[in-house]
Amino acid sequence: MAHALLKAHAPPGAGSVSNLPAEAELLLPYLPESAGRARRFVRGTLAGWGLDQLIDSGVLIASELVTNAAKTGCRQQMTLFVRHVSRNALRIAVRDGSCALPVLIRASADEECHRGLALVDRLTCGRWGAAVEPAGKVVHADLTIVR
Repeated sequence: MAHALLKAHAPPGAGSVSNLPAEAELLLPYLPESAGRARRFVRGTLAGWGLDQLIDSGVLIASELVTNAAKTGCRQQMTLFVRHVSRNALRIAVRDGSCALPVLIRASADEECHRGLALVDRLTCGRWGAAVEPAGKVVHADLTIVR
């Protein structure tokens, strides 16, 4: 059975956005069921931080990023991060062991796949990206925290 490791870091009273930095991470195996774990993790994290307005978008973004990472065929664990990058922005990111960068493909109306990054792009108003690291890459997506 695959195992997930949860690490959460937050100052006392982290349920408030004013108490930065708040961050949480989850280690996941490269398995299809990791997307479900990612959704539950993001839902619980954002609810705990009082960011209920971002739960639906955050869950979809995490699911897409983890699903894409799981398809890379890597053998090491991937890491899902949820963190405040500023008082008004939340970042959801996945680090995986593949150096292949994601490509935004505009799927035609009759295609059943290639819609994940387009969805991430739409939910973040284009505020997503990827960076190559020595042992893979990080793909991130930023959501605005509306007050």
